[in-house]
Amino acid sequence: MRLWVRRVSLPLIGRSSAPRRWTNPRLLAALAFLLPAAALTQSFEPPRHILSPGPLMQGATVTEMLVRADAGTQIERDRTPAQELEEHRKLDRALKALAAQRPGVVDAYVVSIALDSDPVFGREARAAGDVLQRRFGAQGRTIILAGTDGKAPSALPRGTPNSLGIVLARIAELMNEKEDALILYTTSHGTPFGLYYHDADNGYGAVSPNRLNLMLAQLGISNRLLILSACYSGIFVSALQSDGSAIVTAASSDRTSFGCAAENDWTYFGDAMVNRALRKPQPLAAAFGEAQGLVTDWERHMRFVPSQPQIWIGPRMAWLDSLERRMPKVATQPVGRPAFEPAAIPPRR
Repeated sequence: MRLWVRRVSLPLIGRSSAPRRWTNPRLLAALAFLLPAAALTQSFEPPRHILSPGPLMQGATVTEMLVRADAGTQIERDRTPAQELEEHRKLDRALKALAAQRPGVVDAYVVSIALDSDPVFGREARAAGDVLQRRFGAQGRTIILAGTDGKAPSALPRGTPNSLGIVLARIAELMNEKEDALILYTTSHGTPFGLYYHDADNGYGAVSPNRLNLMLAQLGISNRLLILSACYSGIFVSALQSDGSAIVTAASSDRTSFGCAAENDWTYFGDAMVNRALRKPQPLAAAFGEAQGLVTDWERHMRFVPSQPQIWIGPRMAWLDSLERRMPKVATQPVGRPAFEPAAIPPRR
């Protein structure tokens, strides 16, 4: 989906998907009087983005949005004190459950975060967290931040720029910065100025390359694998390069990625990279090559403009070598509905 804002000639939020089914809140309120109470309580309606692009971007120039994203601007609205308290408790429980690092062992700390409340991102973040936890031996050292999976309200802490920063700070306290590593997976919509945070009509924000780089530098997290699934995510590659880092993105800096329809279980890149390639006992570079080939084939079949996934691996990756030597030797099977199903695509006329 692409959105346009005043005084800007770029599509600012992107990831191509099926058309959205927009919800009119006044119509819903009127229908509530007509439907039996039991019918209203038996089904869960995932949150929808009605106000779009939201107060963070409305009326702003690209330069103004870059400034806001670099500053870590986050807008929360229409949340009750009780909701905020419950959110605080969920995050506190997740932080307390993190295990300390083991001296003499390269430990991985996995963070999988959905920065958008559309259920596809919530489902992808959950499944990606499971895959990465298993691959890198991060049991007890994994946090998933995500909204609903589409079936019920989320029991997990919400994925926001602020919660991401708090989690990273706690991990920095627990890890040995010279020995251990961060594995960060993000899934959301993206913009030419960074990852976009959008929680229904209640939360708005962004994480820019400069912002993420500053957070990691301030916390001393130099051993890191960053897998960023969003449109335009290639803008993070040059900003976050370092000797001990690896960066994998779903798209180049000027391209959109695909598969983010709310009803999907995976985006194209998430399915190819995490649900398929990283389940196998192969090095990161080989996994990326497999995923890149799959995405290219799917996009060619659909006649999409290629998203051009990106990878950069630093020269000092002994920590990654150590983790990959210990990864499971047996592959696991993909889960969920495939992001690309040729049999479900009607023939072209």
